[in-house]
Amino acid sequence: MSGPLAGVRVVDLSTVLMGPYATQILADFGADVVKIEPIEGDVMRYTWPFRHAGMGHIFLHTNRNKRSAALDLKRSESRDAVLALARDADVLVYNIRPQAMARLGLSYETLSALNPRLIYVGAFGYSQRGPNAARPAYDDLIQGAIGLPWLSQQHGGEPQYSPTNLVDRAVGQQIASAVSAALYSREKTGRGQRIDIPMFEHMLAMVMGEHLAGATFEPRVGDTGYPRLLARDRRPFATRDGYICVLIYNDKQWRAFFSVIGKPQMMEEDERFASQQARSRHYDYAYALVADELRQRSTDEWMAAFEQADIPAQRMNSLEDIIADEHLQAIGYFSEIDHPSEGRIRSMAVPSEWSDTQPEFRRHTPLLGEHTREVLREAGLSDTAIDAMLDSGAAKSV
Repeated sequence: MSGPLAGVRVVDLSTVLMGPYATQILADFGADVVKIEPIEGDVMRYTWPFRHAGMGHIFLHTNRNKRSAALDLKRSESRDAVLALARDADVLVYNIRPQAMARLGLSYETLSALNPRLIYVGAFGYSQRGPNAARPAYDDLIQGAIGLPWLSQQHGGEPQYSPTNLVDRAVGQQIASAVSAALYSREKTGRGQRIDIPMFEHMLAMVMGEHLAGATFEPRVGDTGYPRLLARDRRPFATRDGYICVLIYNDKQWRAFFSVIGKPQMMEEDERFASQQARSRHYDYAYALVADELRQRSTDEWMAAFEQADIPAQRMNSLEDIIADEHLQAIGYFSEIDHPSEGRIRSMAVPSEWSDTQPEFRRHTPLLGEHTREVLREAGLSDTAIDAMLDSGAAKSV
């Protein structure tokens, strides 16, 4: 056993991406995560590309270090097995609406009566205290609800979603954080609790922390929207032969930039650059000036100049650039591991480094139902009862 959560048992009833990503973080941290899948398997098993159907690439990257038990929770014997597992578990995570959990006989009231120390975590679209409680929610829908496509339009383009599953990943991290905090609270109080993590409200804290802006004050002192993030030229800057990412932010960096381009007196001659406060009112002008200047030299020339001037800059990476990145190679971020059904696959490291309880790879991403028998035995079922469940279709094993 390794990792800071070694000895913690998690019953994972989540599917798709947000919940499984959260429970993989817990599993990476050492928790024993039992993934309860439907008989047909988590839908992310079937997302292309894959080498074999049922082991899709996203599933491989969100379910390592877990065990899989395939159960039909609409069957009473399968539900009873989950209740037995929950009786001795530390955490249960789900990402369907609480009403659906209640219909399955797995409500917080039922499970907390069985196990008062259980931390019962639900992640869904909206707070259950408001009129949107029952609305369906997916990453794209929540991105629309929190204004990300609108912000991209304000930035000068067509409305568009982030080309990553931003909401699922961000809320997944919040789930893992909440579980860790709840475990600490239980150490002090001895009591578990119910935790609801709504996607909409969590993501609003990220977006509106910058963009509430002038509406922060009552009466308002300006518009909503953070001007620096909405400046039309806040983007990777085109160079003579490519693109470069650079952030010229404080007085020291602006003075250095003006020296690099041969205009060392610019901050004294143009009041729009004179101070942080002045620049914060003229971001469009400032970024447009930088964009014009950077077109004059190659990416290599700018990288060398910015390094010499101590101005933060980064080449714009492609996905293939990331895989080949020398820094990532030096720290072993990508490693190749052997999977029993998929052969050689590329895995990513846990992105934190610990002096003592270092998380590590312990289990390959499981096949569907790979651990059904052992999990049901841990729930107290006899081999005869397990065989009956498998024969009836209430459970599935490899």
